[in-house]
Amino acid sequence: MKNILILLASLILIFSTIHKAPALEGDPITMTILYDNYIFSEGPKTDWGFSCIIKGTEKTILFDTGTKSDILFHNINKLNVNPKDVELVAISHIHGDHTGGLFAFLNENNKVTVYLPASFPDEFVSRVEKAGAKVVPVDKPVEICKGVSLTGEMGVQIKEQSLILNTSKGLVVITGCAHPGIVDIVKRAKEVVDKKIYLVCGGFHLMNKSEGEVKEIIREFKNLGVMKVGASHCTGDRAIELFKEAYKENFVQMGVGKVIRISD
Repeated sequence: MKNILILLASLILIFSTIHKAPALEGDPITMTILYDNYIFSEGPKTDWGFSCIIKGTEKTILFDTGTKSDILFHNINKLNVNPKDVELVAISHIHGDHTGGLFAFLNENNKVTVYLPASFPDEFVSRVEKAGAKVVPVDKPVEICKGVSLTGEMGVQIKEQSLILNTSKGLVVITGCAHPGIVDIVKRAKEVVDKKIYLVCGGFHLMNKSEGEVKEIIREFKNLGVMKVGASHCTGDRAIELFKEAYKENFVQMGVGKVIRISD
């Protein structure tokens, strides 16, 4: 009983600490899509997978690394991104379309801290450490730098974490594939940082959902107060169209080369 009370107290402390995390202020925050199966601008290549880089936060963050390292670095070069600028790497889940470019990236810059879901295999963790990076396993919500948090591991069969930016406009929730359910991820983000949701973007994994199911998810988004949506990667073409129809001017077109600027 005593151990259970200690555990509950620890969880309360974690959530309350993140709840009080200050919003990011100062320079505009930018999120650049480095890897996606949709295109936004000429020059980069498309491929199945997802990766983006976040700048303007306390530390520069790479979220996921796509599938193929050669395409990742082609796009990095075309988009004038310096791998050496990255200080933190967060990987959403174990699938190769999100981890495929990681080790090639670490060959270019191993002076980073890599946040992996705690369920990642020991062999994968050891390989990251042997590449010279520091690994932080994540099971619960955690703030990784000022105003930037991870949801903690979610889901049962496929464990996944998502990124939360606490901006002056509200929360920006970035997902890899949303295997645990995109609505549950948004709800978790609001639990982690008690604030309105400005933007939810990334892969929503709705390819196999019916039109009715997608419309119900859109209704839940609206009930949760989600202001803007940028659906991409594994969301599915029809689901993306439904989000675009529902959100109109508040739908954010995604794709490789897209730069999302969040400023006052």
